[in-house]
Amino acid sequence: MFLADKWKDYELLDAKNGEKLERWGKIILRRPDPQIVWDISKEDMHSAWRNPDAHYFRSNTGGGHWESRKGLPDSWTIDYGNLTFGIKMMGFKHTGLFPEQAANWDWFSDIIKKSGRDDVNVLNLFAYTGGATMAASAAGASVCHVDASKGMVSWAKENARLSGLEERPIRYIVDDVKKFTEREIRRGRKYDAVIMDPPSYGRGPSGEVWKIEDELFGLVKLCMEVLSDNPLFFLINSYTTGLSGGVLDNILKMTLKKKFGGSVSVDEVGLPITNNDLRLPCGYSGRWQSK
Repeated sequence: MFLADKWKDYELLDAKNGEKLERWGKIILRRPDPQIVWDISKEDMHSAWRNPDAHYFRSNTGGGHWESRKGLPDSWTIDYGNLTFGIKMMGFKHTGLFPEQAANWDWFSDIIKKSGRDDVNVLNLFAYTGGATMAASAAGASVCHVDASKGMVSWAKENARLSGLEERPIRYIVDDVKKFTEREIRRGRKYDAVIMDPPSYGRGPSGEVWKIEDELFGLVKLCMEVLSDNPLFFLINSYTTGLSGGVLDNILKMTLKKKFGGSVSVDEVGLPITNNDLRLPCGYSGRWQSK
């Protein structure tokens, strides 16, 4: 498992019965997670289960709502190394950050730094609030950050400001990722690395429909055309139930490894659970690197 075990401001305190108990800075959140199919005894439960700062409740008709203690701030920040991220309780249980991805941030940051280059150009697709963008930028890369949501791109800009990266070379693009990549091909623009975190299902700013099982392989092949002659790495994240790590392994071997050689590694990405020696799986990551 690619384990995100270097956090200090985030902690997965406990997990049971379809829910996880987390510390985000000093704030304790309780929210659902479908991977948590096990239960634990009352004697082994973390004491904070009974009185979290906020608890997300699912609705039987879809969606859900947060219930929080009085005085809880609308937003706050947490740090990962020299990066700072804004956190807030969003609809459908989210907080604006996927902490397990820190395992990937460390991986590609190390590649960027060890390349010895000051001109590494990274394309981050489905870039959300910019966790990977900030990590790549802090490692010394120029980044093109692409997401279909204007709100998420604005949040990413705020994370750059919080992290002291607002003067770094980061391009923020609100667009459908496929259409944008096609335009970059026509422009002849090249990138040394690609990061993509595609949703299972989504819509672009003009109503374009994205279904990962129909689109992922084609998008990876499309991205091959914007890669430089000597790319450094390619990262695919998948949270889609039913899309196994073997699928990502096959895609990367049929595309990146076939053309550039290098190596492919695929595994679950996950978080350690403080209250016991368990680990919470949080999807799959497929990694290709040139060396």
